[in-house]
Amino acid sequence: MPTIRTVGVVSKPNTQAAVALVPRLLQWLDDRGIVARIDEPTAFYGGGVAGIPRAEVPEGCDLVIVLGGDGTLLSAVRAIGRREIPLFPVNLGGLGFLTAITVDELFPELERALRGEHRVAKRKLLNTEVLREGRVVATFDALNDAVLTKADIARMIDLDVWVDDQLVCAYKADGLIICTPTGSTAYSLSAGGPIIFPSVPAICLTPICPHMLTNRPVLVPETSRIRIVSRSPDETVYLTIDGQVGTPIREHDTLVCHSTQYALHLIRPPKQMFFDVLRQKLKWGER
Repeated sequence: MPTIRTVGVVSKPNTQAAVALVPRLLQWLDDRGIVARIDEPTAFYGGGVAGIPRAEVPEGCDLVIVLGGDGTLLSAVRAIGRREIPLFPVNLGGLGFLTAITVDELFPELERALRGEHRVAKRKLLNTEVLREGRVVATFDALNDAVLTKADIARMIDLDVWVDDQLVCAYKADGLIICTPTGSTAYSLSAGGPIIFPSVPAICLTPICPHMLTNRPVLVPETSRIRIVSRSPDETVYLTIDGQVGTPIREHDTLVCHSTQYALHLIRPPKQMFFDVLRQKLKWGER
């Protein structure tokens, strides 16, 4: 890894744990001659230090530190975009499947990162394009999932789904989740989807409350192109990316989802493995 000279810091707003932690972190970086680019919540905790919009924080950075939970991390991933900048996730409370580094581990793990001794997990991004009358009207990259849900009260939506050239199903359901292995422990898990080991090259289609109880989650190869056509009236379907951004979907809109060549470079604790996280976060039994 290149020498770390510039670090971005992204923080969750209104978090008590960050009040004492952020000034310590900024001082720690300054003592080592590392330039910090910080977003506005981090600037607030830092005692009046100037902050910049979160979308601008990763520019020119060698590392981005996230202080918060998985929601803050997903926001930082969107800011990083397709720049393969290592992301250092620190959990300030909550479930935190992705923010696995604890506050106590923050400074020892940063020292390891400065020495180039850290462990990096590469997590592929999922791209979704919205086509309307043959034109691309929106495009998004997701770390976790692309979710189509009903926008009307108590109304199911109709979606025709193909994987490559094969018709999968004409879904009538409350929605459909297209998720990466990383996203398999998020919304898809709540909807009955499987937990997918992060290195498994797959995409999961998980229907939400399908009308046909035989409609079950389906795993398809990572190389697949998933095509979805909305058969529901305009504005009754909404596309949400990673639970944070999205767009309304019109009748006859086509969505194309596929894995990208781009990956998030996620720094992980040196000894913590995937099943350690599941046991800790999901309260699975210990021996």
